[in-house]
Amino acid sequence: MRRCLKPVFQCCIVHTDNKDGQRRARQPRGSAVQDQAHRLRSGPSRGQRDALHRVRAPLWHRPRPASAMCRLFVLLVALTGRVDPVDGYSNGKVAVACGDMVPRHGYDPSPDPPPYSISVDRSTFSPGDKITVSLRGVTSFKGFLIEARDAEKLDSPAVGLFLLTEPHQSQLLQCGDTPGSGVSHRSSAKKTEVQVAWESPENPPPRVQFLATVVHKYKVYWARVPGPVVSLRGATAAPSTAAPAPTTGPAPLSTPFSAVGCGRSKSCLRDPAGCEPESDPRCFFLSFAADGEAGRRSAMFELSGPADGYVSFALSLDEWMGNDDVYLCVSDGRRVAISAGHVSGRTHPELAAEEALWGRAWSVADGVIQCRFHRNILQPDRFDLNRSYFLFLAHGEAQQGLIHRHHRQPLVSTHQKVITGRPEDLSGSRAPLLIKLHGVLMLTAWMWTVSAGVFVARHYKGFWPDATLLGQRLWFQLHRTLMVLAVILTSVAFTLPFIYRRGWSKGAGAHPYVGCTVMALSVIQPIMALLRPVPDSPRRIIFRWLHFGAGTACQVLAAVCVFLGAAQQALLLPGPWSPAVLTAWLLWIVLADLLLLVHRCTLGSRGNSSSDDKENILMAQLESRQHGEICKVKKVVLVVFLIGNTAFLAAFIKAIASL
Repeated sequence: MRRCLKPVFQCCIVHTDNKDGQRRARQPRGSAVQDQAHRLRSGPSRGQRDALHRVRAPLWHRPRPASAMCRLFVLLVALTGRVDPVDGYSNGKVAVACGDMVPRHGYDPSPDPPPYSISVDRSTFSPGDKITVSLRGVTSFKGFLIEARDAEKLDSPAVGLFLLTEPHQSQLLQCGDTPGSGVSHRSSAKKTEVQVAWESPENPPPRVQFLATVVHKYKVYWARVPGPVVSLRGATAAPSTAAPAPTTGPAPLSTPFSAVGCGRSKSCLRDPAGCEPESDPRCFFLSFAADGEAGRRSAMFELSGPADGYVSFALSLDEWMGNDDVYLCVSDGRRVAISAGHVSGRTHPELAAEEALWGRAWSVADGVIQCRFHRNILQPDRFDLNRSYFLFLAHGEAQQGLIHRHHRQPLVSTHQKVITGRPEDLSGSRAPLLIKLHGVLMLTAWMWTVSAGVFVARHYKGFWPDATLLGQRLWFQLHRTLMVLAVILTSVAFTLPFIYRRGWSKGAGAHPYVGCTVMALSVIQPIMALLRPVPDSPRRIIFRWLHFGAGTACQVLAAVCVFLGAAQQALLLPGPWSPAVLTAWLLWIVLADLLLLVHRCTLGSRGNSSSDDKENILMAQLESRQHGEICKVKKVVLVVFLIGNTAFLAAFIKAIASL
């Protein structure tokens, strides 16, 4: 009703005649209408009736026929009853609420812990000093009112005055007799932070506390959110006799979480698998179980993990982020705010205004955040816990209660789980299956197939001089088969990230760009080989250099791409293990090449001719003179080289499988 009356009263002006016959205009607020209605109940006089007949809209509304309806509406209200004042303005002109700091919305303040906090840049002051006051929120807000009060008498009038630092989103109010003693919003636009400056009066109280009323939306607001207390320098404040405000926020945990009962009395999801949250500071831990606390069907959740700002988990219908039920434990270093929210796509969660979480408790020690809470199994606007969901476990940084995007891939349960179902010790992975396959195929192609194919072509052309396979020399068939297989593996692996991401990955840095270059060169190489000139052609030398140059560039870029891929969030291999092993693999290839080159030079087997046929003849003669010495050495080197590559590849496949 009051929201309906508001535009009518704002557009109408009541004109009455004074004793001198002069006309005066005033805005018909609730109290004025009530007085007029009281006089009219006992019978309106002729002058009063004339005054009411002269009710009309302002000059800029006069041509509109709606002014007659406005006059009729005001007359009916004045004759039939009382009108409550409307003070919840989106333009921030809320001076009428300065006293109790409660918006006139017709709804009670939210009983939940406020997701907003007040901070100052100093804890002491002198008369005339300026203090920067910041209001921040985990979720956005539309309106606010900030005042400074005597900390010993919080019901006393506001003290000091404010100065605007962001006049585009805040404005000054006169609370009491002092202009600028309050500050409020300028519009109802959503915001997550406002900042103002407070100037101390000449005769300030010994201790001053900042209070704020924050409006999330019309029906949801928090009144008189307590802020920090600042003290006058050199003053000795008397002990406060005021009763402490009731605490509705989470309570500190008495004991740390334990993995005892995982799989028997509660379900658990841990990373690393099987870790103990009591003793392992690197353990990420989530447990849940149905209970019957408070005579209602509910579930208890426990969440723990090392983080700089927050730990969180989500219930999801699939293995993709988006349309998920999210629960967050956000630490500011001193306390932990426990809240629920909803995620739509890859965006920040929209926190619920009324969470209906209870039994909340928390602890922060040595960088490990732990929190516990209960919620109903069936709850409006939340996922039904009787259904099955994938579980996401994530963590990241937070500043002043504002969370940032997690810099590590969330841990995702390997299968869906009914929250109220049979207890189970769950397992999870931080790497999606498609990305794992991408890594395995790429490593197989470049760590084993390509390196072996290049090694054979470089050092074993004359090793089997008379051996052929399908009409071609054996070394050439081995080289061609290995390189074609490498192109096939690379092409398949290249498509998997696009399938997983459903498009281009914007947050993968240089890795996808280098990968596309490698893919292009991998396709160019076999096309170039198909178009190569015959051995006696004068253009054969051009082909050899182009083939060698493109192949070498492709192999170098592939090695760079592997290093970049090992640090990707979706396939984050353990460090510093992974870069160290990759470096060892590169050194292994270089050492094998150098060994055969040095051995050839020692035996004087290097020829001056660039012809393949001449080189083969020289190699055959050399093998005949040295009684098979080269054949024996090359066999051993080739076998050891392939075993070494296989060992490196197996180590990385095992590391990927463990993610």
